[in-house]
Amino acid sequence: MNIIHTFKSIGAVLAGFLTVFILSIVTDSILEALGIFPPQNQPEQFVGYLLVVAFIYRSIYAVLGGYITAKLSPSNPMKHVIILGIIGTVGGIMGVIAGWNLSAHWYPIALAVTAFPLVYFGGKMKTSRE
Repeated sequence: MNIIHTFKSIGAVLAGFLTVFILSIVTDSILEALGIFPPQNQPEQFVGYLLVVAFIYRSIYAVLGGYITAKLSPSNPMKHVIILGIIGTVGGIMGVIAGWNLSAHWYPIALAVTAFPLVYFGGKMKTSRE
């Protein structure tokens, strides 16, 4: 495997990760600016339905991240998607640990548990079209 192929592989996974991360942060910020979400320094103000809304759009973004990773991978797209899924799951577990006292427990757990299957689904959507 040459160096360009390696950089393309890293770029594909990074692009999928950044898609999920940036879209999530931007959507959170917009909803906060509109007064729909409480300020970040008041996470206790989140009510259940707001967490459901956040879970839905973050799930869509995870699928999109998997799709983009598969689309950009130079070869073996599902291998790249699996790497992204593992990164997402590890990040989700870290979120469970860091946010245990900040919100309803189901929310960070759901993000961690669904990270891999959602990203995988996005990758499969892309590869099944080929």
